[in-house]
Amino acid sequence: MRSTRVLVADAGSTDGTADVVASFRDRLAVQVIPGGLPSVGRNAGAALADTPYVLFLDADIELKSSSLVRRAVEAAKRKGLHCVTTNIICRGGRLSDRTIYLGNDIFQHLSRLHKPFSTGMFMLFDTRRFRELGGFDERVHFAEDYHLSKRVARRKFRVVSGGVYTTNRRLERMGHARVAGLFFATAFNFWNKKFFLRDHKYWE
Repeated sequence: MRSTRVLVADAGSTDGTADVVASFRDRLAVQVIPGGLPSVGRNAGAALADTPYVLFLDADIELKSSSLVRRAVEAAKRKGLHCVTTNIICRGGRLSDRTIYLGNDIFQHLSRLHKPFSTGMFMLFDTRRFRELGGFDERVHFAEDYHLSKRVARRKFRVVSGGVYTTNRRLERMGHARVAGLFFATAFNFWNKKFFLRDHKYWE
């Protein structure tokens, strides 16, 4: 809808992002804002939000269903949730690619039993609670989504059915073993703040 406000945090891309964004101005209230690492860009967008909920999306994902956002918001309103996420689906790629993302989805569901984990690819947050938690820690360069969502009360967290499509681009670039290793290391270091503040060379 034309009233839907979309803020695109652009970290100096050279692929014509600003022009693509401008092409949607007849349909959406869309705006490009300065970005940076994910924590920086997401905080910049959230600072401008004037709605009860703010939805964080990665640039390279696609919603599996046009009803996904509506269902996430409805669940948040109905249950008084602070954070809502969904499944990650690897479109195409090899069995090993799909297996890693399936592991991510299983971990998200199981995280409701301990420390909630919402993927940053799709993270709907209650705006007030987001600000109470201080937003994303901009010192964290890896797993900033988990670092924030694990502070959400378990009863205030849900994973809605459906999902978002992503690619195997990062798996191909970094290698499956390294991605899986970082994933497990993060899960086992949920208590260790120094782990999150360490530079894991994720964005190199």
